[in-house]
Amino acid sequence: MISVDLNCDMGESFGPWQMGNDSKLMDFVSSINVACGFHAGDPTTMRRTVETAVAKGVSIGAHPGFPDLQGFGRRNMTVSPQEVFDIVLYQVAALKGVCEASGAKLHHVKPHGALYNQAAKDGELAEAIAKAITSLDNRLIFYGLSGSLMISAANHAGLRSASEVFADRSYALDGSLTPRGEIGAIISNVEAAAAQALRMVREGRAITAGGETISIIAETICIHGDNKNALDFATAIRRVFDRNDIAIQSSQHSDTAGKL
Repeated sequence: MISVDLNCDMGESFGPWQMGNDSKLMDFVSSINVACGFHAGDPTTMRRTVETAVAKGVSIGAHPGFPDLQGFGRRNMTVSPQEVFDIVLYQVAALKGVCEASGAKLHHVKPHGALYNQAAKDGELAEAIAKAITSLDNRLIFYGLSGSLMISAANHAGLRSASEVFADRSYALDGSLTPRGEIGAIISNVEAAAAQALRMVREGRAITAGGETISIIAETICIHGDNKNALDFATAIRRVFDRNDIAIQSSQHSDTAGKL
């Protein structure tokens, strides 16, 4: 049976402001990426999200982003590799500590938003992220865009990588994500998103926004927890995968998910 990781960005609430249906989404995914306070989230949200993940046996990842609460970390920033190293180190260390205080083990690191997209094409930024991860724990898995420089940086640093694809985003011909501001960048139809996820896993290919076919490696599939249809997406993907004998589980699940 084929297996693939299904991950979801969450822990993005802040103070009294609530975003996402995190607890219910954890019933459908195998790993989560927890905001670490720079683009979203706060200490209480981080702790609560980790505790829920432990209870549900879901693998926990850090989701470090640019220091940009107002822009939700989705605005490009001009930063040096050293700054990227420092902000990633700070955020991952914080969530790692929360995990350990809750009797859990941090499983992976996945950059967020603009940091993710910039590091996908900028080798120096990708290497800075890999170095920050390695300096904390070289057993952590680096989740990065399939075929991007983040995967190359992870391999060069001796980290295990997970090539990530997106069910709810369209692709450009070079394998990058279509910028959010462009028409067709977001796939809002639930069945279309599930079909794309199935195609990427079973056939190793994706259809670009322009209709071309590109090859792709799908080891982990992302669902955006801030998407209002996130729960519908997760449900549809699970249903389609069950019908096609595709198991959903995180990498090294038995060693790293849940309690220590």
